[in-house]
Amino acid sequence: MAEIKIAAESRTEFGKGAARRIRRADKVPAVLYGSGIDPVHITLPGHDLALALKHANALLEIDLDGDAQLAIPKQVQRDPLKGFIEHADLLIVKKGQKVTVDVPISVVGEAKPEALVVTENATVAVEAEATHIPESIEVSIEDAEVGTQVLAKDLVIPGGATLAVDEDLLIINVVAAPTAEQVEAELAEAEAEAGIEHDQPESAEEGEGEGEGEAGEAGEGEPAEGGEAPAEESGDE
Repeated sequence: MAEIKIAAESRTEFGKGAARRIRRADKVPAVLYGSGIDPVHITLPGHDLALALKHANALLEIDLDGDAQLAIPKQVQRDPLKGFIEHADLLIVKKGQKVTVDVPISVVGEAKPEALVVTENATVAVEAEATHIPESIEVSIEDAEVGTQVLAKDLVIPGGATLAVDEDLLIINVVAAPTAEQVEAELAEAEAEAGIEHDQPESAEEGEGEGEGEAGEAGEGEPAEGGEAPAEESGDE
């Protein structure tokens, strides 16, 4: 992956109040550490950082006062509701240095119609050179049948990277797709556990009975068919 250049500024203010002021200016407080140096507190342009972090394990070239450092994101804190970046920890790396990172699994293809593909692990840890970290590891499930399993040892790891997990770790599991009846039963069970109750519709007979009663009440005081209307009461006492 090519380096993504981002201009940084030194940060001298700390605490929640300072962090809020930084974010209001569309910047992100961050810490740059590693390679035997003391942690450096910096701010980064929020928009540029957000774009860069759309790439998994982005390799960043942090330019601070004319001094460029290569770094990878190690921890990124985001607002749980709005999703914007609140803080970033960046690990300084050197060309040729190996690092252990989690690489996303990319599932491609379509399994058999009766099969359901379950991703048991969406990432897998690999060891790779900092400047040659794979963006993703592709797994094909084209025409996969029920019972098919993909383990970590079955993955094709690109770019000279090596697995950093148990080779028998289950990545993809292909199981039988549930029937409509099974889905309805599971939904009903989940609703029952959650205490959700549905109003039962009134029967047609109950609806008809109520309608007749209402009509009867509305008809009081009207003459029966063929009968005479009741005499009007006089207004004189």
